[in-house]
Formats: sequence, structure tokens, C-alpha cells
Amino acid sequence: MKRELTFRNEEQELVRVAEFMENVCDELQLDMHVSMKLQVAIEEMVTNVIFYAYPEGTSADITLSAEYEGNELTFVLSDTGKAFDPTAKEDADIIANPMDREQGGMGILIVKNIMNEVSYQRLGDTNQLTMKKKL
Repeated sequence: MKRELTFRNEEQELVRVAEFMENVCDELQLDMHVSMKLQVAIEEMVTNVIFYAYPEGTSADITLSAEYEGNELTFVLSDTGKAFDPTAKEDADIIANPMDREQGGMGILIVKNIMNEVSYQRLGDTNQLTMKKKL
């Protein structure tokens, strides 16, 4: 199974991303618990790209692909926004008081806890975040 969605860096596109994820999970007949976790992880990373990768007023395409092979589901999120490696950021301190904690980092921590593998690479002018889940 291989699916791909291209969407704009606009908040309302999150609806299309959610539908894409629902269709992928339904096609693979994943149980609701796994489906919900995957949807949270993908929505978190897509939201970060939509809100932070581009200067305000810039319109761009973002691509999300899903491929299932063997027992592994791989998502690749690609954008041409500013270079940013979320995997290089130090994990958020979940013990610290939220009022004292540095802003950011919780999303990638959530994704790292849901997925089995998360990696980033910059290919030319493209950010590519790969997230893998063994099923």
C-alpha cells in the first residue's frame, strides 16, 4: 500500500490530512487505539510545518506519503520551508513545571514515543521527516 497527499500550508488543510490518515488506517484495518496514536503524531508534525516552516503570507505545498510494507508503516512529511531538524532538539523536560519549561519540544517527544523510528534529512531545499511504526 502506498498513498500520497499534497496540501497547502494552511490551517484548514488539517481536515484533509485527518481524512488521509483515517483512510490509511481504515485500509490497513488498524485498531482504533493505534489509529488514534498515529493520527496524533502526524497531526502534530504537520501542524508544526504549517505554522512554523514558512514566513507569514507564504503559500507552499507540503507532501505526506504513507507506505506499508512488511509489518512497517512509513510516513514521510516533505516541505520546502526553512531547514529544521525536530529530531535534533533536546527532548522536553516532562518533569519540570510547565510554567518553567522552555516552550516547544513536546510535539516531537510525543511523536518519538508513538513511532518506532523518527529521522530527518535536508535534501536540497526540502525538509524530509520520516516516521516509521511497526505494526
